Amino acid sequence: MEKIFLLTLLVLAVAVVMLSVGILFRGRFSNSHVSGNRHLRQKGIHCARQQDREARTPNPHAVSERAQHGTR
Repeated sequence: MEKIFLLTLLVLAVAVVMLSVGILFRGRFSNSHVSGNRHLRQKGIHCARQQDREARTPNPHAVSERAQHGTR
């Protein structure tokens, strides 16, 4: 029982060290946000908030679909 516990503890410690290597060398966390990814920006992919903001802005080139009274 103790051997399994110590082996599990060792595996977890090694995993934590391996996951933190990037943070230790760079000194900061990597930007995991969509807007921080250059390749996604080049493809025109944005985060949900920005896409929602763009969808809600009025289109200056839109055609009015409302019919005027008295005209045909």
